[in-house]
Amino acid sequence: MTTPSTGRPLAVVTGASSGIGYELAVQFVEHGYDVVVAAEDAAIERAAGDLRRDGGPEVYPVRVDLAAPEGVERLAGEVTGLGRPVDALALNAGRGAGGDFVGGTDLADELTVIDLNVRSTVHLAKLLLPDMVRRNSGRVLFTSSIAATMPGSYQAVYNASKSFVQSFAEGVRNELKDSGVTVTSLMPGPTDTEFFDRADMADTRVGQGPKDDPRKVAEDAFEALMKGEHKVAAGSLVNKIQVAAGKIIPDRLKAEQHRKMAEPGSGD
Repeated sequence: MTTPSTGRPLAVVTGASSGIGYELAVQFVEHGYDVVVAAEDAAIERAAGDLRRDGGPEVYPVRVDLAAPEGVERLAGEVTGLGRPVDALALNAGRGAGGDFVGGTDLADELTVIDLNVRSTVHLAKLLLPDMVRRNSGRVLFTSSIAATMPGSYQAVYNASKSFVQSFAEGVRNELKDSGVTVTSLMPGPTDTEFFDRADMADTRVGQGPKDDPRKVAEDAFEALMKGEHKVAAGSLVNKIQVAAGKIIPDRLKAEQHRKMAEPGSGD
């Protein structure tokens, strides 16, 4: 359904019911954007209520499962149905599945990680980016991870999915370098969200270790997005060092380091 323009720019944020996604939506609202916020759980309605301000930007919640192709199509339809251009697109929805790939995780969980982290990211970008390019205007944020820089022992599919997102973001950025559309990759480290509980990683060393504030991660991400930077290792200095070190440390050593952090029971 077409809605009248409010005169404000419009942002779309996925995975916005909590964590980094919610805090990204906060950044957009605080900087004068109307926002479409999407997530699969009922908490998206509560999140939308928390985002609304008297006399402030409009907030449009969409409860949708982006791990299913029809969910992506529905969200894109809701966005285009507003009859307004998308000025910023934050493709943030994602999940993990921790454990031994051979005997510790379910195939259905691993495939859902791929469907949400990889397929839905490509699908939604394919549906919403063309209008940005036609208008020669827009900003796109892909939530990757420092996990993209290393093999993920006991988190093998998740790390591989984030490596895909990172490569995809940088490839699309290069393709669009002569357009008015910028592409930024967000690379957070361990962040204080529900991720580790949902990924069955609460008993791991990384699950029990120090984590960054999702608001600080979102602030760093928003600043980089507005500057059109190609990527940002958001959060603590440790994350920035880890991303830099990832360029020179051999993969076999990174895999061993990741094993020590993510092996089930390593936090005990």
